[in-house]
Amino acid sequence: MFGFEDFAVFLRAFFVIFPLVTIIHVLGHYFFAKLSGCHVKMIVGCGKRLFSIGPLEFRMFYFWYGGCEFTSIKATTKARNILIYLGGSIFNGLSILLMYTFIFEGIIESSNVTYQFLYFSIYTVFFALMPMDYPDGSPSDGKAILKILGNKEIDHTTDCQWKQTS
Repeated sequence: MFGFEDFAVFLRAFFVIFPLVTIIHVLGHYFFAKLSGCHVKMIVGCGKRLFSIGPLEFRMFYFWYGGCEFTSIKATTKARNILIYLGGSIFNGLSILLMYTFIFEGIIESSNVTYQFLYFSIYTVFFALMPMDYPDGSPSDGKAILKILGNKEIDHTTDCQWKQTS
C-alpha cells in the first residue's frame, strides 16, 4: 500500500534527489563546455526564471528538466564536442561510483536516500545515452554523439542548447 510515509519519500525523491541528480548531469556538460572555451549558462528546471546564481539559473519547475545554453565556443573538434555531450553522463557515473565507494567504506549507510540517488542517476545516464529522439524532436546525448561521429549536423540536444550570438 501507498501510505502517508511513502508520500513523504515520494516528495523527497522528486523534489530533492532528482533535481540534485539533474544538477550533477548539467554540471558535467558545463565542465566540459568550459574546458572547450564555451560561454555556458546552466539551467535547472523549466518554466519562468526564478533567479540566477552566477552561471546557474533556477526556473519555477526546478525539479523537472535541466540543461546548458552555450553562446560561443573557441575550439571545436569531434573529440571536444563528444566530451561535452558525454559530460553529463560522466559526472553522473562518477557520482554513482563515489556513492558506492562511500557505502562500501562505511562513510555513509545504505538507505532509501542513497537508493533513490543511485536509481535516478542510473536512469539519467541510461536515457541520456540511449540513441533516440525525444518527443520534442531533439536528439539524446547518445544520438548527438552518433551524429558527430557520422559527420552530421546537430542543432541541439534536449539538455545542450547552442544559442546564436549576434
